[in-house]
Amino acid sequence: SVINFLERLCLTWMFFFMMCVAERTYKQRFLFAKLFSHITSARKARKYEIPHFRLKKVENIKIWLSLRSYLKRRGPQRSVDVVVSSIFLLALSIAFICCAQVLKGHKTFLNAAYNWEFLIWEAALLLFLLRLASLGSETNKKYSNISVLLTEQINLYLKMEKKPNKKEQLSLVNNVLKLSTKLLKELDTPFRLYGLTMNPLIYNITRVVILSAVSGVVSDLLGFNIRV
Repeated sequence: SVINFLERLCLTWMFFFMMCVAERTYKQRFLFAKLFSHITSARKARKYEIPHFRLKKVENIKIWLSLRSYLKRRGPQRSVDVVVSSIFLLALSIAFICCAQVLKGHKTFLNAAYNWEFLIWEAALLLFLLRLASLGSETNKKYSNISVLLTEQINLYLKMEKKPNKKEQLSLVNNVLKLSTKLLKELDTPFRLYGLTMNPLIYNITRVVILSAVSGVVSDLLGFNIRV
């Protein structure tokens, strides 16, 4: 019993250590995204002591897109995504086991000690997933902020009226901004869950297996069939 307890304790510590590393990486990504969103604002750039430039030239737009791409790729990517996907799969597996136990006998579900252990693990994993989902969602909002490009387009239109001799040059920059806006919209991947990377396999497992299990539990408890 002592050896079993020590093994569980070590495995639990290792797993939650990896989750803390993933959360720290997500915090760093959010910090980079926050500072990146302040680059085009003179007041916020002065407040956080970071460089400032306006998107009024093609060269500036190129630098802005390159910096955005560099910051999104900075730091560990695949390893953190593997950890987050593992957490998500483990949470789904525990949820599926709990649903199966409830379908087997919901009146005696809480009598078993291992069911309580499953519930504690599920609660802890869900808290981490909610934290990571919140950080990932805020990071994506900072990087996908199209209002910066729209504001620069409005400024260009106003400059065209004041400086008609530079209309051709400003029109070129405006067209580049429009293409950049379309590019940022196309870069959003379809398999995203509040900022967490979701591959098609995890997405299909979630939609088919887990929702079916939850549907069976709800149907068994309420007494009528429900299709999710």
